[in-house]
Amino acid sequence: MEAVAALERDAELMLRVRAGDTTSFALLLERHRTPVVHFLFRMVQNQAVAEELAQEVFLRVYRSRERYEPTAKFTTWLFRIATHLALNWIRDGKKEKGQESLNEDLIEGVERQVADQQPTVEQEMLYEVKLREVRDAIGMLPAKQRAAVVMHKYEELEYSQIARALSCSESAVKSLLFRAYETLRARLSHMAS
Repeated sequence: MEAVAALERDAELMLRVRAGDTTSFALLLERHRTPVVHFLFRMVQNQAVAEELAQEVFLRVYRSRERYEPTAKFTTWLFRIATHLALNWIRDGKKEKGQESLNEDLIEGVERQVADQQPTVEQEMLYEVKLREVRDAIGMLPAKQRAAVVMHKYEELEYSQIARALSCSESAVKSLLFRAYETLRARLSHMAS
């Protein structure tokens, strides 16, 4: 019941934004910025890029305010914009692989130093390794499959919402997810034992 009220509240806030209420936009931004950044990070595997793309998502939401119609859930519309921006970024090959790996090495070095200062439980370390393996495996999926998996597993969107976000049919979403999960199952089979 609360989820339905929140969804209706999002649409109501966006209708207020359409009418010129900037406070309502600030509320939407505060409410959805973190999930959008997390979604984008899972898509592009780069925090700075995810932050930048999230700004662009909300800029597009604001610019589209006059054309907004609550025909679908606000979050479906929001994640559709985010998905298109992420897929475009991936397609355009804007990844600076050398810089990205350098940044990852620096971050991992800092993480190791922090870990050395604080004794960690073996299970926590094992969990982190497995989590990184899963993230890496998801990151290696083709862009549309990755988007479908992130929206399905992490954002918990329904097939119909994912289909709208990816501009495809629900059966295409099911096919994307099936292929993605089969690939992930094969890549991560060593973790099942």
